[in-house]
Amino acid sequence: MALDPVQLTRTLVDIESITYNEGAVGVWLEQYLTGLGLAVERMPVPQPPESPHTGERFNLYAAPAGATPEAVFSTHMDTVPPFLASSEDDEFIYGRGSCDAKGIIAAQIGAAVRLLDAGAKVGLLFVVGEERDSAGARLANEQPRGSRFLINGEPTENRLALASKGALRATIRAAGKMAHSAYPELGDSAINKLVHALEQVLALELPFVDDIGPGTLNIGTIHGGHAPNVIADTAEAHLLIRLVGPSEEVRAAIEAAIAGIATVDFTLEIPFIRMRKIEGLETMVAAFTTDIPALTNWGEPVLLGPGSIHVAHTPFERLAKRELFAAIDLYTEVALRLLQ
Repeated sequence: MALDPVQLTRTLVDIESITYNEGAVGVWLEQYLTGLGLAVERMPVPQPPESPHTGERFNLYAAPAGATPEAVFSTHMDTVPPFLASSEDDEFIYGRGSCDAKGIIAAQIGAAVRLLDAGAKVGLLFVVGEERDSAGARLANEQPRGSRFLINGEPTENRLALASKGALRATIRAAGKMAHSAYPELGDSAINKLVHALEQVLALELPFVDDIGPGTLNIGTIHGGHAPNVIADTAEAHLLIRLVGPSEEVRAAIEAAIAGIATVDFTLEIPFIRMRKIEGLETMVAAFTTDIPALTNWGEPVLLGPGSIHVAHTPFERLAKRELFAAIDLYTEVALRLLQ
């Protein structure tokens, strides 16, 4: 089967696979990889209670039958909403997932075909759920295949990531007393408390690491109250902190900042990680998180891929065709250097 990376990317983009709805793209990829002569295995991943979908979803693992790979290429099949169909011009492929991460799937398949033809022992692992909770990666980590290296794909502009920032999700809640807004002295505004707590959190100085940069904090959503003429008795905010080291210092600082005003629950942590340098390759630091911390049993990780994270998750997502073809060469080179 001839492999056209541009057409492969566009075909994958045109199969909607927003997180929890990855079944159709999985079925298509399973058939495609089988057509390349690979043994393909599904790893079923359950739908969580919050999913609006009931259809099947699964990771895909592909390798020559009976082979134990020394290196495995991996990325994710799911995308963020909304769905955006593919298009192209002379320079770019456009559409949801073009760089995050369906173009990466195409590049990794292209590199794997080259490497297998050359006798290298490589495999492919495409997972679901990366954009929400890494459910697919965590399930795959229970079923490793003996690889020494994991070559993970995310948009790094074909630069090797020396580190990836971690993530800490926090929910801050304030409680008050409901009353008529004409008589605020009879109530106790949870929203006022939450605003004060968030002011305290925003004033925190987050850790800074010289070769990595600063930790950052984003208040993503705020909810509370019932109506403009009602004193709010509940309010909450959801935060995401990008970690540049262990989380304990950040957790303690937030707890101290809001003590007596509000409470905090830390609902998810993805650790900060450092990765190896490969001489001669351009490098970067990924300010975003990946599935790598959830795939520790698949070998020593490296992280790189075509495309820019700055256009991922936007209406203008795109992937330069030259980067796509360069990524096939780069993935091939990195795998060979690791295996040597």
